[in-house]
Amino acid sequence: MDIHSIKVACSSCNLRELCLPMGLNPEEMDKLDTVISTRRRIKRGTALFNTGDKFTSLYAVRSGFFKTCVTTADGRDQVTGFQMTGEIIGMDGIVSDRHSCDAIALEDAEVCVMPFDQVEELSREFTTLQHHVHKIMSREIVRDHSVMLLLGSMRAEERLAAFLLNLVQRLHARGFSQSELILRMTREEIGSYLGMKLETVSRTFSKFVEEGIIEVKQRYVHIKNTDALKQIVNPQTCR
Repeated sequence: MDIHSIKVACSSCNLRELCLPMGLNPEEMDKLDTVISTRRRIKRGTALFNTGDKFTSLYAVRSGFFKTCVTTADGRDQVTGFQMTGEIIGMDGIVSDRHSCDAIALEDAEVCVMPFDQVEELSREFTTLQHHVHKIMSREIVRDHSVMLLLGSMRAEERLAAFLLNLVQRLHARGFSQSELILRMTREEIGSYLGMKLETVSRTFSKFVEEGIIEVKQRYVHIKNTDALKQIVNPQTCR
């Protein structure tokens, strides 16, 4: 893990609209720049943090892709989420001052380090920043609820369709295509996240290909019929 002691100017970062609040004045942005003063590079397959590590910072993903996972009682890795450029990792540690999951880089990645005690201090000073931190926390809660809904009530086709739609929507917000994506995670990891066996994930991908909804070449996915995916997830509102 290579730690850079170089200045990270949030004010000039093209990701600031994704991971930081709008509306900070120049003085407030300067103070925030002093807090977010380091970056870390994480090699593919290595951990940004592990379960049980002391919680000190939040991390804004500057480049790359991560998965968060926990180890179940029987020793299996359970994927709990996928995080991409412009998203914040590490909020799981706020409750107990220890991280409750592993964050593993799915490709070479870089993060901006945000020491939480300093973020908290600034949040009390800037209501805009405080509101933004609360907003991020709320988004994580909503995402957790969405996953619970996926696992609790949806068929395999609905789970995978919802996953693909969510992924491409998040990527599009970062300037990528609305219909094309490269899967950074394996099908086994997708299955772990969606509560599906590997064979079921592969079979469902094949079904979507046969129906002309998507095109798949290894990890490249082209969504040819977005409406069809939406129809699978929520047929009532798509009629």
